[in-house]
This record gives sequence, structure tokens and C-alpha cells, in this order.
Amino acid sequence: MKVVLQRVSRASVEVDNNITGSIDKGYVALIGFGEGDDKSKVEKMVDKIQKLRIFPDENGKINLSIGEVSGGILIISQFTLYADCKKNRPSFTNAANPALAEELYDYFIEYSHGKFNKVAHGIFGAVMKVELTNEGPFTVILED
Repeated sequence: MKVVLQRVSRASVEVDNNITGSIDKGYVALIGFGEGDDKSKVEKMVDKIQKLRIFPDENGKINLSIGEVSGGILIISQFTLYADCKKNRPSFTNAANPALAEELYDYFIEYSHGKFNKVAHGIFGAVMKVELTNEGPFTVILED
């Protein structure tokens, strides 16, 4: 599993001209699944994201978790994180098959409820337009 995590002051996702999810302060999590990923890896990743301290405290030090700032999370499926770009045309053979990826994406959303102040998400397999204001900018890549 690969996650590109961006600290944001606001974010939204649109599908077919409809906003399907939005948050204020928090994270945008672009998530890709690979073969061999399972629900236990999803749980470990969500728990890691919940505990990660990348928000500034009152002194400007990067020291607070998402819970300490009452932040939300916008979850977006992104199989292209598994692109192999050795050739000019990317290959996605390292990505999980769509059925497994959708199951894990749905579980990521389900497991995130109760872990974050607000949980919003896109639609698996849809063409999405994601808008965000990256604070910092602050972006980290998490991989399991």
C-alpha cells in the first residue's frame, strides 16, 4: 500500500459535477493498493496516519496529530501510485486487481470512521477532480 498524504486547510472531490466529499483542515490521502495488501495493512496504515504529528503547535513546531487539531481526512483511490515508468508508457501490473483494491478502499474508509474528526471520500474507479490547498506545502509518502 502506498499513501501520498497532504496536509491541507481545505479539500474537496468532485465526480460528474457533484461534490462527493469535502473537508476543512486535515489530510488528503491518495491511496494505492498492491498485490499482497490486506485489511491488517489497512489498519496499520490508518493507525499510523492518525498518530502522525505533522501539524504545527502554538510555537510553530511540527508536533500535533490530526486529532489534536480536530482535522478530517479526504480519502481518494489512486492506483496510479503503482505506475512503473521504466518505459515511456506506464505499466500498472504492480497495482492490486480492481476487485481487491475496491474492497480495501472501502475498508480504509470504514476503518477511518471513529479515528478522524471527519471522513470524506471519492468514488472508487470514477474520474475525479480533486481540489485542495496544501498547507506548507507539507506532503509525505507512506508505504507498507
